[in-house]
Amino acid sequence: MKLYGSRVSYYTGKLEAYLKYKGVPYTLHGMPYDKADELKKHVGSIQMPIVDREDGRWMSDTTPILFEMEKELPDNPILPDDPVVAFIAMLMEDYADEWLWRSAMHYRWSYRYSRELISNILVDEISTPVPLPRFVVRRMIRRRQIKYFTKRDGVTATTWNHVEQGYFNALDCMSQILEQRPYLLGTRPSLADFGFMAPMFRHFSQDPDPEEIMRTRAPLVYEWVARMWVARQVPDGEFVFKITEELAPMLKEICETHLQQLASNAAAYEAGQKSFEMTVRGCQYRDMPVSRYRVYCLERLREHFQALDEASQTAVKSLLHYREANILWDEAFKTSSGYDEDRHLPYGHAINVYGEGTP
Repeated sequence: MKLYGSRVSYYTGKLEAYLKYKGVPYTLHGMPYDKADELKKHVGSIQMPIVDREDGRWMSDTTPILFEMEKELPDNPILPDDPVVAFIAMLMEDYADEWLWRSAMHYRWSYRYSRELISNILVDEISTPVPLPRFVVRRMIRRRQIKYFTKRDGVTATTWNHVEQGYFNALDCMSQILEQRPYLLGTRPSLADFGFMAPMFRHFSQDPDPEEIMRTRAPLVYEWVARMWVARQVPDGEFVFKITEELAPMLKEICETHLQQLASNAAAYEAGQKSFEMTVRGCQYRDMPVSRYRVYCLERLREHFQALDEASQTAVKSLLHYREANILWDEAFKTSSGYDEDRHLPYGHAINVYGEGTP
């Protein structure tokens, strides 16, 4: 299996952790941007990671990839048996994938030491259609990443502290859970753990500025990252049988931040807007890019909720007793992304979350 990505990539690290856990051999290759047209024929969008399988099939989008691989590798599943715990695992993964993204990109590209380090690494990993001097490519990378993944994603002087507080809150919520057990939902890694590896591994635990914060503020999370990277299947590991009080701060955080973003984005998409505003815990974000992909993320969460039996739905509603969570079951919600309607992912053609760049 060939994995096209980067050793500093958000989603590449998530997928690598899963493949290592399942014992799937792979080779990591830099993203060949000089062959972009060829890659688009296979996967539709040039976003890391992209998987080239031995049987000639190509995969993209880490969440569908994990679900597909689970069908092929059913031993020691990463999705809990209990339907309520499984739904919470999917919600936690989506939060890590989509909400913590902004904080991760901010720390990487808004601070000098991190952006200098990462641009140096990326310039050696990627191939460009036209050979250019190394310093020119580095400058191009920095400008592109800052443009698309900080300034165009709502990071301003007004939101700066709020974006960073999102990272602090995630660390604190994770630490409270990890005081009780080695993984987020039990004594074995779950979908939630692999979701959190996306921001916590290649960004927060390795980029100089957020790494120091994690090491001093949340050493249990720092330890968890290493544990996840070397995790191997443990037959006698167990998931929790119910959601208990140590997860309450995490669920509150997810509802009041991530679900608010999904709801505001979906409303703007339904209205045909290209940008939108949202207020999250009193902080106003302006001129945010509307993301069709995040409408799809909300659709998938709603589908998972609708698939629950009545008792499980009631239990989830009891756990997510926040106004923002209503978007997960509100029958008045009719917005459709029109994306992956046949559910062919990870083998269908993917779309950009928004803009361009190196995630």
